[in-house]
Amino acid sequence: MRSVRSTMWTLIAMTVVTVGIGVIVCLSVSNSWRTLSLGDRLTFDPTGLSLKGLLFSQLIVGVLGVLIMSAEYSTGTIRSTLAAVPNRRRVLATKAAVFAAVSLVAGELLSFGAFFAGQSLLASPAPHAILSQPGVLRAVVGGGLVLMILGLLAMGIATIIRHSAGAITTYIGAILVIPIIVQTLPSSISRPIMKFMPLQITNVMTSVRPGLNLGTAFSPWIGFTVLCGYAAISLGVAGWLMVRRDA
Repeated sequence: MRSVRSTMWTLIAMTVVTVGIGVIVCLSVSNSWRTLSLGDRLTFDPTGLSLKGLLFSQLIVGVLGVLIMSAEYSTGTIRSTLAAVPNRRRVLATKAAVFAAVSLVAGELLSFGAFFAGQSLLASPAPHAILSQPGVLRAVVGGGLVLMILGLLAMGIATIIRHSAGAITTYIGAILVIPIIVQTLPSSISRPIMKFMPLQITNVMTSVRPGLNLGTAFSPWIGFTVLCGYAAISLGVAGWLMVRRDA
């Protein structure tokens, strides 16, 4: 993570996107509050609004998670790594632990930064949120947790595929493309499936008002547990294949 430029550029991009989009949308709503309909005002979620940038940061942290593994396979340096540490599961576990720590710290800092920046721009009469209100701290903390777990999911996918472009495509497909396809199905089919989609889970996790999320959905922590399960399966399959395949 320290020896390649992509790590720093990715973290910078996450900062700009997470905080920047939160600032833009909060400022826009604050200026147009008087023109909003009554329905929009009643369902207004200032916390979720300031965390809108996390949607795009989910894609960026996935790219970083992919590069943590695929960069070594593309350059062939994975052979040196495995020669130095023959226990391949230990290599994967160590990489996952280091990446989880970095992405968690970065994710929480960005989530809290976007929240405070966004709320500071919501001028009266538009309501703003504070951390002591019910569900607000959970949503802000959840933003950082979601980025960490999705990054680990991407890392597992990269270890399985061992190719940057293929892994990034697969990750983006799972996060964005599949939910779009599911939403085109009849509601009797799409609604039960959508609650298992990472995008729907992260929307609930980073929102205070569940009514803002379309369709049925898991509660925030149940959904987060499902998301952790996806990451665990991804890394589990990656570890199994890593032991059985040549470098």
